[in-house]
Formats: sequence, structure tokens, C-alpha cells
Amino acid sequence: MAEPAKKREANRAFIGLGSNEGDRLGYVQQAMQLLKDDPGIEVVECSSLYETEAIIASRPSWYVNAVAAIETDLIPKELLGVCKEIEDRLTALHGGKRKIVDLDILFFSDQIIDTSYLKVPHPSLHKRAYALVPLLEVSPDWVHPSFNKTVSELHEELPEPELVYLYGTRGSDF
Repeated sequence: MAEPAKKREANRAFIGLGSNEGDRLGYVQQAMQLLKDDPGIEVVECSSLYETEAIIASRPSWYVNAVAAIETDLIPKELLGVCKEIEDRLTALHGGKRKIVDLDILFFSDQIIDTSYLKVPHPSLHKRAYALVPLLEVSPDWVHPSFNKTVSELHEELPEPELVYLYGTRGSDF
């Protein structure tokens, strides 16, 4: 008789979501719902939505960002596939000309992954308030495995963080 298949261990991961195209708020909300609908993912907590300053001069519009804390038995490559599938699905649903939402794996358990297709923790996470602020809300004590510092410590050490507002609080004169 064959051995039963081993159940994979669930891992905690954090997914950053962001959009600066069209209905930014709606696209991030739709992407979050698609994460929740995936059978291999349990969304444990969602951050608030934030409006964040662009860090690339050629893309000057404001972004909407959030972070999802998840439990998953998917391996990192499979989780990346789910994220890319959600990006592609929403892009196709809304005209398909330009990617309208980004989903990035910020952390996957305490793993450090450096391959041609995936780098975890996200390589610029420790420099970006748009990722650290929502992470502060859902897991301020999470330790970055490369720097051995908490999300709170990384946020405190940002030299010149970009502007981050709770969605709906940024004044219209900006």
C-alpha cells in the first residue's frame, strides 16, 4: 500500500499589493479578494489601505498600497505563480494594455531566497515606507532574516521615507 502524501507545513508570508493605474483602490481590493479566494492561501490579516508617494519620477502618480499576512502550504515558487496569475487576470479584465496591480512576496517565513525569478525578502523592502508602514500594522515585530531587525526597527531607520497616508486622509492640494 502506498504511503499517504505528506501534508505540507503552512508558512506565514506577507504579500505587498499596490496600484497607481486607474481605479487604484478597486484594483488593490480586487487583488486582495482573489488572494482570499485561492484555495492554497488563507489571508490571516489585511492592513489598511495607504496612499503613497511615487518613488520613480517617471511614474509620478500616487499609489494605493496594502499588505496581506497569509498562511499557505504553497512553496514560494507556487505562491509567486498565484501572484502573477492575479496580476495577469486583473490586467486582462481591465483592458490588458498595462499592468494595473503589483503583488510582491515581501517575506516567506524566515526564508532567504535568491533566484533569477524570485528574491525574498523583497530586495528593497527595508528602504520603502510604502511596504514597511502596512507591515507595521500587521506584524511590527516580524524579523527581517537578512538584517535581523524587526519591521519597526527597519521603519525607524528609514533616512528619507516617501510620504504615506492612510487612504482618504491625503489632502487634495497635494
